[in-house]
Amino acid sequence: VFPETIATEQQSVVLVKRLLATSVSCITYMRGLFPESSYGTRYVDDLCLKILREDKSCLGSLQIVRWIQGCFDALERQYTCFFFSLLFLNLQTVTELYQFKFKYEKEVPQMDIISNQVNLVNGMCSEDIKQASRLLIGKLYLLLQKLGPLPNDVTLTMKLLYYNDVTPEDYQPPGFKEDSSSRDLLFDGDPINLRVGSVFTGFHLMKVRVTTEKKRMTTVESSLIQTNGPTEISHQGLDCEEEEE
Repeated sequence: VFPETIATEQQSVVLVKRLLATSVSCITYMRGLFPESSYGTRYVDDLCLKILREDKSCLGSLQIVRWIQGCFDALERQYTCFFFSLLFLNLQTVTELYQFKFKYEKEVPQMDIISNQVNLVNGMCSEDIKQASRLLIGKLYLLLQKLGPLPNDVTLTMKLLYYNDVTPEDYQPPGFKEDSSSRDLLFDGDPINLRVGSVFTGFHLMKVRVTTEKKRMTTVESSLIQTNGPTEISHQGLDCEEEEE
């Protein structure tokens, strides 16, 4: 699932793309969106992962795969994924929001060779990066097990937001179109903002957060909860640096 070595920018891109695909597959599988036939099985140590595949008998899963491939295009160009949002909407309100934030290093790190360890990039060991990736997916699985069932009339949509200073105005990745709506994302109840984790490769930083209504959560570790969770999440001003956690 994850590359053995992360010592170049291209290897980092491969890892981040696979992390994204694995995370989205995990969410759709744990929320029971598609049949078992829409998934393949992969193993990472003791983790059994269900990965979406192009199941022509299920149009919904095909659409998600196309969205993921569109995200890959934007990631490779370093245009997007300042916030990548996977939303479950019930009428006009948000039921669950999954945010994937990506940052890119402006300067390519230099290979750092210490002793016999050659898989170091700016002090980042490939094995440590893979361990962080496994931890992120594992925590996402655990969190999804604590969520209540989705409403029957829920709708799934996906949004990409871009870095305005580098993205061409007419750029749209495959499977996406411009969203002319500027409305905020509103929750019906009191939302709770959960920090799943992050992975830093030396070339890319990927952060994952989940926001849902507090009443839909069972028990959850306090370390996952971000204080001052939003009552509404705006899509404005995303080019600004956020305050570090």
